[in-house]
Order: sequence, then structure tokens, then C-alpha cells
Amino acid sequence: PVLSSLVQDAVCPASEMKWRKSARQFAVLVNRFRWEDRQIAERLGRAAERVQSLLVVDDVLHVATQGVQPGDHDTVLSVLSMTFEPAEEGTGAIILTFAGDGAIKLDVGAVNVSLQDVTRPYVAPSGKSPHHPE
Repeated sequence: PVLSSLVQDAVCPASEMKWRKSARQFAVLVNRFRWEDRQIAERLGRAAERVQSLLVVDDVLHVATQGVQPGDHDTVLSVLSMTFEPAEEGTGAIILTFAGDGAIKLDVGAVNVSLQDVTRPYVAPSGKSPHHPE
């Protein structure tokens, strides 16, 4: 849930995804909204920020996609959520769900996920926080 909240509203071209089957690793470079900084930015009157981050999932056994064509340079995806569906003995599936009904299912032997910011934060092009009507 923590990582899902950090990558919510992250955007990335489908071409920024890579599954290294022999290394059992799936990685995607995203431009994520800095949710953890939103309240401070609003209080200080600072513009909303994004940052490029690398989301890496290790111990990936299989990758399945729905409505997503990895490697497509023309498609920009927006992350809605990242969830884990447990199976037997620590295995399971990590599901990345995108706006527009796209999804990627990563069958994993264990949960081994990291998210690392790889650039300095920058002002979000819109200058605003993403809005989710309740």
C-alpha cells in the first residue's frame, strides 16, 4: 500500500518498461508525483513536483499484460495502483493497474520491490496536484 500510494498518478511511456527474463527482473522508469511532499508544498505556496523514479520488481517468474504494449513509444501510461495478490508460500502476483483499463501482472516468487528516485524533483508541468473526485 505504501509503494502504491507513492506511484499513484505516475506516468511513463510504455517504452520505459523492461523485463529481463534471465535476471528475473522487471523495471520501469516513471515520472511520479511527489505525494509525500504535497501538503508541505501547498502550505509553503510552492508548485507541485514530480520526480523520475525507478520501480524495480525482482524474483519475477512471468509477465502478462492487458491493454499495454511494452516498448510502444507512442503510449503514455498513468498508474492507478499497485497491488499484491498472495498465493502459496510467499509467492503471488504484483498487479500494476493503469488508467484506461491497462494492467501488467508480475508473477513473483517473493515480494521484492524497490522504488528509487533517480533525478532531482522538478515542477510538475501542470503545476498542480492530480485530483481524484470522491
